[in-house]
Amino acid sequence: MSLVEVNELKAHFPVRAGVLQRPIGWVRAVDGVSLAVNEGETVGLVGESGCGKTTLGRTMLRLIEPTAGEIRFDGQDITQLDRAGMKPFRRKAQMIFQDPYGSLNPRMTIGNIIAEPLRIHKLCANKNGERERVAELLRSVGLSPEHARRYPHEFSGGQRQRIGIARALAVEPKFIICDEPVSALDVSVQAQIINLLQELQEKLTLTYLFIAHDLAVVEHISDRVLVMYYGKIVEEASAEDIYRDPVHPYTKALLSAVPTVEPSEKRPRIIWPPLGTTAEQARASLQQKKLERREVRSNHWVLEEVA
Repeated sequence: MSLVEVNELKAHFPVRAGVLQRPIGWVRAVDGVSLAVNEGETVGLVGESGCGKTTLGRTMLRLIEPTAGEIRFDGQDITQLDRAGMKPFRRKAQMIFQDPYGSLNPRMTIGNIIAEPLRIHKLCANKNGERERVAELLRSVGLSPEHARRYPHEFSGGQRQRIGIARALAVEPKFIICDEPVSALDVSVQAQIINLLQELQEKLTLTYLFIAHDLAVVEHISDRVLVMYYGKIVEEASAEDIYRDPVHPYTKALLSAVPTVEPSEKRPRIIWPPLGTTAEQARASLQQKKLERREVRSNHWVLEEVA
């Protein structure tokens, strides 16, 4: 059963100009996306920078209000909830942000950063319970309870990302959106964070939407992969299937750009959109075409133009 279902989700932003700042156009960052995430699985979301991955993730949690569409969590349409109704949902769904430096308040100690969601949702009966829970969360991400008294600037990038993970886990969520959680980290630290996320998923039965542009990382952690191109999901399949036999030309182009382990091994480089096509032209062309989702193989879907 799907824990999260998204139907025809759109997030459009106005382009304004002139003295009165009137809209002269729209940026369709998310344009009619439909997807499902099953309980306990990891779904990878890949695409180049600027394709709308982060905007989709934030819109799914209503950190950005959707322009149109439906977001169902455990069968409930959260787009219809008011602020009070969203509070229980916030306990069930959390986000790990991309920037481990900018996502932590530099004026707060690590203990207060992790304890803040506990206070908001009133999850601890007293200060002693709160301190014990913070210590437990720090230990669960490989840090020491003594770190609770320190400030973010006293930690490395990998340690800060562990703190961000601890904060996300504080309210015991069922669903976590990981927004490029390792892209700002060294390669050796990336492996540690990925392994930590997998261990926590197995231990706590978590469900992940893992956003990244590093295809090797996504292949390692994901059960299924969605490929995003200018606000649309153009291909969806199991991780094994999509890496072995991609169908959409954009997916093929992405995979051809992945470095090979052997320097002597040459892989033909695929360019998409074709050379000479600007980003604006590619986006406009995609939006003007009549497209439909087609199953090319079992559980392998591709967005194709309708003749």
